[in-house]
Amino acid sequence: MNYDLSHPIFKIISDVADEMQLKCYTVGGYVRDIIMQRPSVDIDIVVLGSGIELAQKVAEKISRDINVSVFKNFGTAMFHYYYDNKNWQIEFVGARKESYRTDSRKPIVENGSLDDDQKRRDFTINALAFSLNKENFGTLLDPFNGVAAIENRLLKTPLDPDITFSDDPLRMMRAIRFASQLNFTIVDETLEAIKRNAERIKIVSGERVSEELNKLILSPKPSVGFLLLSDCGLLQIIFPEMLALKGAEYIEGKGHKDNFLHTLEVLDNLSKNTDNLWLRWSAILHDIAKPQTKKFIKGTGWTFHAHEFIGSKMVGRIFRNLKLPMNEKMKYVEKLVLLHLRPIVLAEDIVSDSAVRRLLFEAGDDIDDLMLLCEADITSKNPVKVKKYLSNFEIVREKLKEIEEKDKVRNFQPPVSGEDIMLTFGLQPCREVGIIKNTIKDAIMDGIIHNDHDEAWELMIREGERLGLKRKK
Repeated sequence: MNYDLSHPIFKIISDVADEMQLKCYTVGGYVRDIIMQRPSVDIDIVVLGSGIELAQKVAEKISRDINVSVFKNFGTAMFHYYYDNKNWQIEFVGARKESYRTDSRKPIVENGSLDDDQKRRDFTINALAFSLNKENFGTLLDPFNGVAAIENRLLKTPLDPDITFSDDPLRMMRAIRFASQLNFTIVDETLEAIKRNAERIKIVSGERVSEELNKLILSPKPSVGFLLLSDCGLLQIIFPEMLALKGAEYIEGKGHKDNFLHTLEVLDNLSKNTDNLWLRWSAILHDIAKPQTKKFIKGTGWTFHAHEFIGSKMVGRIFRNLKLPMNEKMKYVEKLVLLHLRPIVLAEDIVSDSAVRRLLFEAGDDIDDLMLLCEADITSKNPVKVKKYLSNFEIVREKLKEIEEKDKVRNFQPPVSGEDIMLTFGLQPCREVGIIKNTIKDAIMDGIIHNDHDEAWELMIREGERLGLKRKK
């Protein structure tokens, strides 16, 4: 089979490598993706010699303006190359072999052959290489039958999987991420080795684990990866709060759904409609407090009272533990977890203007994402019930649009500010200012007055008089 190596960078590398009398190859993920006909903009080059020197000479041949980043400690260099409206990342490294200590995933690196380099790769599908020298340009080197593994959609390690995963435990997360991302099956021998070595994941930094977890979450059907994480024992170590959702309990013949499986179903539903990583995290965490709030009430059944409130409070701790960003992304997830029941309550009842205004006020610009989450949360197996909810959600969406056009309460800013109140009544910041502000906000939300400066000003005067305040002359 002929593979496409028409990207001009390969011709340039080939010319320079031959001039330097160096053997060089493109290896790993880029080769895998060419064979699978998947898009990729990351190219890894392995050279039998100095990767840094080859990178510098290749960059110089393309343009003197290219900036080469050199990492001497790792013997690597990389630069960006703009071609075909894409930003390509080209990384160069000398062929090497690696050995590991039991307490670290950082290898002891020595110069090696291409064979050594391919043996150190994580999976057979990533141990493929194309020669780039003119004498055998484009020749595929596949010592571990990686092409056959791709054709059969199988994940296996080039060498003993116990050694592979013990040496670098992050490869266990990568195996599960690839299975979820590429729709591959992890072969039994490799899967069992992950189970045996699961505890080794503890030596990997939280940042690297969360990086792989996020890639898994962005896969087309993330439930595949989470079920594997659970089955292999990794989820209990890296994200125990999610595993705590697992299982259903029955008392007096009444049971609740398995909230772990429900969460995965919500996540998969949502993933069909969005690539927003943090919205997907909202799906993962929307019911995270159900184990803590679960209660059986005789005659009523199971309740999870205030799980949305307690769940939103858990988001920060979970993000901190997983080394996820403690910024506006975390706040966004907190907000959606807190509000995820609100549209469902509206869809169950007659939709009042007041309730819609308050939802718009609290959700702001995230209202559309909240509605996507709530629609994904309808996982009933009763088609009549599902149809009813989705139909009612359409009514809620129409009402949201109507109220926003009329009252402009999304990202609501009060028409009368706290400073206006203080100047009018000659006040310093105090309790009465807050009371008047809340009275105006509630009146607008409840439709008593319009979101209008003059109407709000009149209400401010009346409320100030009620509180015994005198206008400043």
